[in-house]
Amino acid sequence: MNDPEISYFELQAYTGATKHMGGFESTKELIRLCHIGEGMVVLDVGAGVGATACYLAKELGCRVVGVDLRASMIARANERARREDVADRVEFKVADARELPFADAHFDVVMAESVTSFIADKPSAVGEYARVTRPGGYVGMNEEIWRKAPPQGLVEYVKRTWSIESDVLTVDGWAGLLQGAGLRDIVVETHAVTTRREATQLKRYRLGDMLRMLYRTVALYIKNPAFRAYMADLPRTPKDVFEYLGYAILVGRKPGSEHRP
Repeated sequence: MNDPEISYFELQAYTGATKHMGGFESTKELIRLCHIGEGMVVLDVGAGVGATACYLAKELGCRVVGVDLRASMIARANERARREDVADRVEFKVADARELPFADAHFDVVMAESVTSFIADKPSAVGEYARVTRPGGYVGMNEEIWRKAPPQGLVEYVKRTWSIESDVLTVDGWAGLLQGAGLRDIVVETHAVTTRREATQLKRYRLGDMLRMLYRTVALYIKNPAFRAYMADLPRTPKDVFEYLGYAILVGRKPGSEHRP
């Protein structure tokens, strides 16, 4: 892969690492609340480099479709599927969360991990998640929240550092989106950011993955002045940012009874 565009998401694709708040522990929590089990058909929106999708296929026996806006992410996800020997159970394609290229009621579960926060038209995206979910199936999200009203400086810091162009919502705002999409039996779990949970991010990747990420990052830093400038320009993390910023795991069920147990 050639040197990437110097931007938040393209750099993640280049190094082969995507992440979300709460690490792998929050992924497992989302899986549990969505009642994902063997043989289910799952859509992973914003699949990134494919870590969750491959885990669902390999460890839970699911058939998974992963979509992402970026072709660079899809390329890395396909590499991972081949390494994990699940390419026959996982399919990745470029697609927009606001216009999913699937028929109505196609998936048992639709999940999105730190994806919808980055979308300005959130009602359209969540409406699409619900549309392609089968009656009785689940839509689950792990998304950033403001735990309490932040000062404007923190709002600007979060938007700049994580390239979030739209507003970060409160938990009530997220729950309202699920309700507005017609989902019911909504479960909400809110979390503060903790070192212990964030450390479980490492469980998403193997040692070989971590070494590849480190090598690509160091090599890019050495040879690419634009990347060095980008890193130097990142603002210093405010000490109190995680007093205000957290995340929520939200799951809603689509009314009906066609979902397979």
